[in-house]
Order: sequence, then structure tokens, then C-alpha cells
Amino acid sequence: MTRPPQLPPSASVAHDNGGAKLHAPAAARNSDALTRLLLDHAPRIGTALELASGTGQHICAFAAALPALHWTPSEPDTARRASIDAHVAEAGLKNVAPAAMLDATDPNWGAAHFPKDLIVLVNLLHLIPSNDARTLIEQAAAALAQGGTLILYGPFKRCGVLTSAGDAKFDAELRTADPAIGYKDDLDIARWLSDVALSPIDTVEMPANNLAFIAGKPPS
Repeated sequence: MTRPPQLPPSASVAHDNGGAKLHAPAAARNSDALTRLLLDHAPRIGTALELASGTGQHICAFAAALPALHWTPSEPDTARRASIDAHVAEAGLKNVAPAAMLDATDPNWGAAHFPKDLIVLVNLLHLIPSNDARTLIEQAAAALAQGGTLILYGPFKRCGVLTSAGDAKFDAELRTADPAIGYKDDLDIARWLSDVALSPIDTVEMPANNLAFIAGKPPS
């Protein structure tokens, strides 16, 4: 990432409840829906990478639901990596590696993490510039094994339109704080996936007007 984005207070929702563990109410709210999504679309065995793992709440739910996948959480922020490891340790999960230091918007990280059978990204694309979003998708494609799956989740425009009042308000807050960020369009996401030879599998409507894009790397 060329520079950290400027975010409004509404986009910063991780709370320190004492100790290393952080808690994000949004992660608690969407964890069950995301876990069901993975149970429907993720491989059952192999290696999985979560980009921008945040507090660590999601990785614990995912790893518990898919115990034959070996998970690597990742985060560029030191405090959040500590939170991830603390959540994992408390949950007693044996299929989760220590949190890796990884900024998913940096170029050239993909080769270092190849080959992953699954890569998951939750709620980041609207918080970074479009060029960084394209870099992230490009590097995720490079990190995927042949036949691997990429899952992208978050709020998006539909055909250039913000389809709820809440989305319009949040997108405006993001763009006021930093004009380079804001909601990406679903048509752009589909094109960026195609540009790196990832095949569309499904686009899933999720709670709270979110979307999940499921894409695959064709077998060799």
C-alpha cells in the first residue's frame, strides 16, 4: 500500500477489552454467515490463507468449521497480529499458524505464499484505493494453487449503483475521509478477476446488503 488510507470513525470498530485480544462487533455479527458461505464453497482439505485477518475472530470460526484445512491468518498491523494469535490460542485451534505479517496490497507477495487451496478476504476492498484492490486480486491469483478458490466479501456497488441508504451514507463517509477509497463496483470486480485468469464460480448475496465473489483458478 503506497500510503495508509484515511478512514472515518465508522470504519474503525475494533475495541480493546484488555489484554492482547481485540473485538470487532461487525466480525461477531457476520461470522456465522461467512462460515456458512465457506462451508458451501471452500475446499475441505488443503491450505488456506486469510488476508487482512483483523482481530482474529473470523479465523477462529473458519478453522473450527473446516478442521482439515490448515489456515494462515495475516495482517500488517502488529497489535492485530497479537490479537489474532491470542484468539487462536484461547480457542485451542491446532490448524492455525501464527499470524503472518502481510500487507495484501503490496506487489509480489503472491509467489511467497503459493500454493494455497483457498484465499479469503473479508471487508477490505472498500477501504483501499482501486489500484491497491487490483494488486491484491492479482497477487491472490498468483498465490492460489491450480484449482484453488478465492472468496472476496464486503459491500459493493451493483452496476455502478449504491442500492441502500446505509451504503450510500457509508460510502460518502469513506470518500469524504479519503477520496481514493470507497465502494468498488461489482462489474469492476468481475473484470479484475477475469484479468488475472480467475474463473467466476458464483456471486452470493449476503446479509446486510453485502456480496461474496467466489472465483477459481482453473486446473492446469
